[in-house]
Amino acid sequence: MGIPTNIITGFLGTGKTTAILNLLKEKPEDENWAVLVNEFGEIGIDGAILTDQGALIKEVPGGCMCCAAGVPMSVAVTALLRTKPDRLIVEPTGLGHAHKVIATLTSSQFTDYIDLHATIGLVDPRNLSNEKYTTNQNFIDQLAISDIIIGNKVDQCHVSDVDAFNDWVTDQTPPKIFSQLVKQGQFPIDLLDIPRRDQSPSTEVAAHHHEHAEQEPQFELPPNQTHIRKENRGQGYFSCGWIFGSEVVFDFDDLFSVLSDITAERVKGVMNTTNGCYAFNVSHGVVSVNETSLEGFESRIEVIDSQLLPWEQLEDVLIKISNLNQPS
Repeated sequence: MGIPTNIITGFLGTGKTTAILNLLKEKPEDENWAVLVNEFGEIGIDGAILTDQGALIKEVPGGCMCCAAGVPMSVAVTALLRTKPDRLIVEPTGLGHAHKVIATLTSSQFTDYIDLHATIGLVDPRNLSNEKYTTNQNFIDQLAISDIIIGNKVDQCHVSDVDAFNDWVTDQTPPKIFSQLVKQGQFPIDLLDIPRRDQSPSTEVAAHHHEHAEQEPQFELPPNQTHIRKENRGQGYFSCGWIFGSEVVFDFDDLFSVLSDITAERVKGVMNTTNGCYAFNVSHGVVSVNETSLEGFESRIEVIDSQLLPWEQLEDVLIKISNLNQPS
């Protein structure tokens, strides 16, 4: 019998990582879970956030993990399966090709090792009325392959957004197995045990254009540098990420102010601050902050937007609000 596995998909900013954090907090104490995280950016923010919950984490940063003939994903899945987890959660990038992820997990390579359950798709109901999302093929595909639809962030939605969600779910053919409106990514853990619909995605998936960066190992901070920066682009989006050494500390209030002013579509970070180590999450102009128990951690921040932003200028601002700006 294969390891119970779920894909939790959704576009940028829908709350996938928060949902997985909630699930990890609710998992049975005697179970060991593994999480495969894929991010469009090069830094690997989600892995750091999830590691704080004690799960075994593998990351495939730098684009859609199903590309490069599926090698990065297959290697990561195999490594996690060797640890014999009680459950595997797969979080593809919000800009990834969800069909390809299912095709890999249901391929002959993993048939004897993975029992793929229902795919859970998160959506921000506000996006269902926004042409920027409804015309994006990844957005469409991610919801199409989801067996279960979770309308997240309902507490931030208007009545019209809720109506749009309910109308969308009603119109789906074939119908979804289950749907629910929630806030803060909190949905019942029992949904993970629902079987997936009978599909054969491995024979249905067409090739797609590899516009984003080539897959490569996650880069590390050289011992003689205080920080490094790396960029990625593809599918109409641009990303830039930084790693700062564990000796670098950011002024908490200044950092919160800077993140509040960034107009990018998506910002994530795990940062050492004057108040401790915090996870920052910026979506729709709202900054969410959660304290972590990480110590001696290298700060990481990633910015994603549909426009190319002045990365050099942002880097200067980050340095200015850190102890790197203080006289030695």
